[in-house]
Amino acid sequence: MADYRTIKAEPLTNVIRAIAKAGGSTDREADLVATNLVEANLKGHDSHGVGMIPRYAEAVAEGGLAVNQYVKIVMDTGPLLTLDGLTGYGQVMGHEAMELGAERAKRNGVCVVGLSNAHHIGRIGHWAEQCIDHGLVSIHFVNVISRPIVAPWGGSDARHGTNPFCVGIPRKDKEPIVLDFATSKIAQGKTRVAFNKGVELEPGTIIDNEGKPTVNPRYTVIAPHGAILPFGEHKGSGLALVCEILGGALSGGETVKGPADGKRRVLNGMLSIIIDPTKLGTAENLAREVESFVAWHTDSPPGPGVDRVKIAGDPERETKKKRLAEGIPVDPNTWQEILDAGKKFGLDQAAIEKIAG
Repeated sequence: MADYRTIKAEPLTNVIRAIAKAGGSTDREADLVATNLVEANLKGHDSHGVGMIPRYAEAVAEGGLAVNQYVKIVMDTGPLLTLDGLTGYGQVMGHEAMELGAERAKRNGVCVVGLSNAHHIGRIGHWAEQCIDHGLVSIHFVNVISRPIVAPWGGSDARHGTNPFCVGIPRKDKEPIVLDFATSKIAQGKTRVAFNKGVELEPGTIIDNEGKPTVNPRYTVIAPHGAILPFGEHKGSGLALVCEILGGALSGGETVKGPADGKRRVLNGMLSIIIDPTKLGTAENLAREVESFVAWHTDSPPGPGVDRVKIAGDPERETKKKRLAEGIPVDPNTWQEILDAGKKFGLDQAAIEKIAG
């Protein structure tokens, strides 16, 4: 870790905000992008954090990411809401989509939100947490339109994206349950982080361009490309298929249809089901049964090498507490890419270093 920079959350947020603003974003948009990315780092998901801003800068330069867009309402019946992200920043599109969906869920009891054509919407748990802040349960299916990076179970090349699945469940006066995972063994961004760090991946995680097992992350970052394997064999692959169809097609967007086109944009489709337990008439039952089952679940005696049995969301909260106190580690390759992204928008290295402190 000797070559790493450790940067506190506030100055790192200021760096990303400055880069986004230099790229043409309004103060509001730059703030939504910066706080979202840094929050991902705080929660330990560096794959979805500030290391994404270089790719965003490239996408803006290519025209595949449109700045200062607002989500477009395509259809609105109240319980059903279809939205178009207009290739705008996913941090904006996701935020606006969940606010619109939450308002309708509290009014009608449920809202099914189809969001298509949004640029990279980042860590999906962020949107579940936004619904939780409204006291709502949410389920999210997501697809990815970019270079295919994940092989189907039994296949030997990449055919789809990491296609996340997420569920958020609020708890009264206690930390919520936030289940958020890629349907691949690891997220694509984690292979980029490994490549930038110069470390190998766990055996059985990826295959090379010939479909053979490898631990070298370069096969997911630079050509010739290989593929990440699905988690849980056929189960993860099946869930990825469902996320592709529900998040892509049912949301009103596209599904992956072929190999990469070489562009740096990353488009997401997301189908979200947002439920108000109070309107459903089961809020008290949900609260009681959640606490009963969580207590039963976490009371299992820890196995060897485990400090305690956790619930989904606990690791992220523990990492955030630590990184708020100690700072966020950024590897030298990622930091240089961030500096280069700023330079692309006219910010010199000295200016960014000053903001970072």
